[in-house]
Amino acid sequence: MKLKEEPILTDFLIVGGGTAGCYAALAFCERCDKSVLIAEKANIKRSGCLAAGVNALNAYIMPGGTPQGYVDYARGDAEGIVRGDLLLTMSERLNRVTRKIEGLGLTILKNPDGSYAARGKRNLKINGENIKPILAEAISKEPRITVLNRVCVFEYIVRDNRIYGVYAVSIDKPILYVISAKAVLCATGGAAGLYKPNNPGFSRHKMWYPPFNTGAGYAMGIRAGAEMTTLEMRFIALRCKDTIAPTGTLAQGVGAKQVNSLGEVYEQKYGLTTSGRLHGTVSENLEGRGPCCLRTAGISPRQDEDLQKAYLNMAPSQTLRWIESGNTPSMQNVEIEGTEPYITGGHTASGYWVNTNRETTVRGLFAAGDAAGGCPQKYVTGAFAEGEIAAQGALKYMDDGTPLAASGGGVKTLLESRLDGTGSADETDRLEEEMQLVMDEHAGGISRHYRYSGESLKTADEKIRILADRADLLKAGNMRELVYIFELMERLILCRALIAHLAARHETRWRGFTENTDYPDTNDVFLKYINSRFVDGEFQILFRDLVAEGEAYEH
Repeated sequence: MKLKEEPILTDFLIVGGGTAGCYAALAFCERCDKSVLIAEKANIKRSGCLAAGVNALNAYIMPGGTPQGYVDYARGDAEGIVRGDLLLTMSERLNRVTRKIEGLGLTILKNPDGSYAARGKRNLKINGENIKPILAEAISKEPRITVLNRVCVFEYIVRDNRIYGVYAVSIDKPILYVISAKAVLCATGGAAGLYKPNNPGFSRHKMWYPPFNTGAGYAMGIRAGAEMTTLEMRFIALRCKDTIAPTGTLAQGVGAKQVNSLGEVYEQKYGLTTSGRLHGTVSENLEGRGPCCLRTAGISPRQDEDLQKAYLNMAPSQTLRWIESGNTPSMQNVEIEGTEPYITGGHTASGYWVNTNRETTVRGLFAAGDAAGGCPQKYVTGAFAEGEIAAQGALKYMDDGTPLAASGGGVKTLLESRLDGTGSADETDRLEEEMQLVMDEHAGGISRHYRYSGESLKTADEKIRILADRADLLKAGNMRELVYIFELMERLILCRALIAHLAARHETRWRGFTENTDYPDTNDVFLKYINSRFVDGEFQILFRDLVAEGEAYEH
């Protein structure tokens, strides 16, 4: 199959049209008259983490609270491994971006006095099933923004540690795009599908994080030599069993406590951090006091109805399950379990190592949302805030020159050699399942209760390298199969990066998220960031001291 090479020039390229990407585009256009191109793998109307909707904004500064208070909360939840400068610059914008998205049409529930209705200490109740269409509509009204849907960006164009654009392919047509830009924002989200999921086989895509988020942005940055941080802080969500629906709506919405089979409230015993809640659930099950549940039995009829409506905004499968079984939450406690591990900088500190403008160590390449590291507990509004910060940083970086127009050259030839018409998506699927099994068994997946050792990680790395070699030989019969190969290779290099990070932290810092059986306790020697660079096919680990309180880090 021959590819048509199509060059595109733009001022600001945004890779990923999800939460951070959409807001960054809008913020950029408010400040200049330059052009923006959003390259989106799916369709911007329903893509990214907000595709199915959301029923709360989980990052908001309540009356009496302060941005610094939010920083302190996030730092405590992450056991100290955060970038306070990034958290503060994000937190200072949370309430303003909330008002902005409300102005675009999002329904935020109100109290009788007109104030926002809270759900917990930092959360607001919303009707958010249509939050992504709202963002997409705002994008469509801005004439300077062009959206390229169903396009897979697979490689950065980097020379002398400066980015000039990207290579991308159409998912439907034999087209290679060579996109040149003055600045690039990576807003591709985090990574799912590295580990064997809760629900295997036909239901394997029923997971907490979008199954089509492959860690593409991380992988492209790794290959381009960007510095990454804290990948070892995996995120493992505590969810409703089988449906993998959120539990925060139950815990914060109606104050449901975590209880074991004896009816004992166990959450205080293990700590109330995000990872502690998961660790407690795993431990209670291992010690024979499962199944574990959120105690909802006995809530009022009004609370019962409100919960069912709330889940329709974000996880309708849970509401359908209640209705079909006849056991609504007021009648029966909701069983909970942990998911497989994910890499996501919106909940943990994993991602690109960035400065306060959200610029990565590659000049002109910015990151925001789940792709940017160091700043956990972002959620939706934090991703908006980081998108705005990155857009401002990109504008400041740009000069008035024309971006370098690169040629597809050898990339086009290489892709055409893969597109030989004999490919098989089944073989790609088999390699992906092998990868997930390796990570599950040797790198701390569900079946091992998230536990791993130095030896098991060594085995995982050896097996992942072999799978990567096999993946490099895969052929594609059409453009979609080529994209599947890209996605597999993205996950494989991210697996290697994750294994290197897990092996470098000789402690168990986040019980539940990571359980290092060689080093089961915390060690203040490792109260620092673990960063990495990919050099000559190997990961070089860098230990960086924490950024002091009140200080900021710049490259």
